[in-house]
Amino acid sequence: MPARPAHRPNARHRKAHIARAVESIAFQTADLLTAMNSDSNADLTELRVDGGATKNDALLQFQADILQIPVVRSKTAETTALGAAYLAGLAVGFWASKDELVEHWQADRQFEPQMSAADAEKLMNNWHEAVNRSLWAK
Repeated sequence: MPARPAHRPNARHRKAHIARAVESIAFQTADLLTAMNSDSNADLTELRVDGGATKNDALLQFQADILQIPVVRSKTAETTALGAAYLAGLAVGFWASKDELVEHWQADRQFEPQMSAADAEKLMNNWHEAVNRSLWAK
């Protein structure tokens, strides 16, 4: 069944539209991480990811390409509840320290950048131009 936006029940999306939407996740994440790196004066050397979107290998590869760093998917797809359990365990003394929790994290797959830095920069510049062109629509 084709994807249909809720506001237009008869509309149909092309695969290219869905691909652009998935790419926008990577571009927005890259913008956020660039700001975080700037604010913290630290450079991210890898990005660890979890959540439903991480099932999409193409998204994670594109994210690695755009960021030019490895993207590592967790074996545990949904770690929000797991994080809450870890915090509760720390609070009651089940675990002695955060260092003990680090040992529990396991990688499922690592995505290495395959795109050249120049191509990634060009795509990011195109993204920023597109965002700037859309700012008129207030």
